[in-house]
Amino acid sequence: MTTLRALRLVLLALPFLLISMQTARAQEADIPALIQAMGEANLRELGQIVTDLASTGDAAIVPALQALADGNLYQDDSSGAVVIQRGASHLDPLTGEAVDLGSDADLSRIRVNNSLRRDIASALAGMTLMSDNPGTRLRAANGFLASPDPANMPLLDEAIAVETNAEVLRAMQTARALTILRDDDAGIEDKIAAVPLIASGAGRGAITILTSALNTAPEEVRPAIQSALSGLEQERAVWGALQNVWFGISLGSVLLLAAIGLAITFGVMGVINMAHGEMVMLGAYTTFIVQLTIRQNFPGLLDYSLLIALPAAFFVTGAIGIGIERGIIRWLYGRPLETLLATWGISLILQQSVRSIFGPTNQMVIAPSWMSGSFEFYGLSITYGRFWIVIFAAIVFALLLVVLNRTALGLQMRAVTQNRRMASSMGIRTPFVDAMTFGLGSGIAGLAGVALTQIDNISPNLGQNYIIDSFMVVVFGGVGNLWGTLVGALTLGVANKFLEPYAGAVLGKILILVLIILFIQRRPRGLFALKGRAVEQ
Repeated sequence: MTTLRALRLVLLALPFLLISMQTARAQEADIPALIQAMGEANLRELGQIVTDLASTGDAAIVPALQALADGNLYQDDSSGAVVIQRGASHLDPLTGEAVDLGSDADLSRIRVNNSLRRDIASALAGMTLMSDNPGTRLRAANGFLASPDPANMPLLDEAIAVETNAEVLRAMQTARALTILRDDDAGIEDKIAAVPLIASGAGRGAITILTSALNTAPEEVRPAIQSALSGLEQERAVWGALQNVWFGISLGSVLLLAAIGLAITFGVMGVINMAHGEMVMLGAYTTFIVQLTIRQNFPGLLDYSLLIALPAAFFVTGAIGIGIERGIIRWLYGRPLETLLATWGISLILQQSVRSIFGPTNQMVIAPSWMSGSFEFYGLSITYGRFWIVIFAAIVFALLLVVLNRTALGLQMRAVTQNRRMASSMGIRTPFVDAMTFGLGSGIAGLAGVALTQIDNISPNLGQNYIIDSFMVVVFGGVGNLWGTLVGALTLGVANKFLEPYAGAVLGKILILVLIILFIQRRPRGLFALKGRAVEQ
């Protein structure tokens, strides 16, 4: 009985003893000696050395193993030293420090084959899969996802059992599911269960993965793959529509900035300002001049050049607008055809003046760092440039509402819009209101030019690309109504983005124009018509 009891205790303790021996071996492994032994080892011995090095878990061995897999690990036949070769330099495999082998160095590449490369890749993946850094573990899991191998299943199972980060865990489970789906020896039930995990966890690559697996999958698994693909296609269609909505909103924000000043000018003064696009163009060139000055004299402020250009563009274009109104337009009130021809002539003069000063070629405004790149938002790809333009358009719209509803000038502008004669008889200086209105509209057009420098080329013809769309927004939304301009800009922006994939950019704009003409036949004053005795006459 005593002997049986002792034998039972030994058997129970045997697994723990083996684990302790393996740990001790890893701890006692002489890493420099193992690295040095690579130079004289054959392929079989190299495989054992790789296993011994990986069992240490020491991150210092990663460069040596990676260099071995890449064919960059060499031995100096004269001194026996093992080094990593990078160009003309030789580095210590563990420290990464430069090694001077002398002029009589005779280097031989340590030979590897595909089998050993797979062993090295598994060893490196296993080490990084259990790293303390979640980013490292995520990259390792994505590596397993890119090249699934049934031999990696024990590593994945071990890592999944202890993983606490949700994103990394999802990537590991997806890699495991894909490995099962690609494994010819896996059971049918396991393959079917793996399909939903791949569909939900592989992101945008899920359709490609499942489509390629459909041709080689067993007959029993194909219905599950086809069902998952149908769901993914429907989901992609929904996200594609949402992406188009975002593109439409971003385009609508640009149209809003370009049209909102025109809506104010047209609503208060009744002037069809064909030079409004040139105010946008002047705002863009003001931004270019401001950034060029900062780049040459204050390079440390380059990231803030757009913020500095905003007030500069507003005051420059606003002052030019006031000058145009006081010098030309005020003599033409009540004569719409002459006003249209005069502003068209002003637009040509401004275009040619800019072309003579800056040349006909496009100019570039560098995007600041905080407007560069993009980010993902629930599956939508959003560029920072477009995102900040949408935010900026919303801020400009809100500030304009405050000006019109909470200031004396805004009250006077609304009074003149509704009934110019009554406003004049009440003591409002309508010439002053006209000048300030034209200056405000031109200043906002200048702000639009600042925004457009981030999404369009700066050229003398910049304003012409947006003047027609701006008029369509104003007419569709309702002349002089800010909320109508907002709704009109967003509606036309979204409609353009949904029509372009089917009809093309040019035909899409033509269809929008036809739809607006048909709409105006039913509602001549637009979506939101202004009310007032003078307006309704």
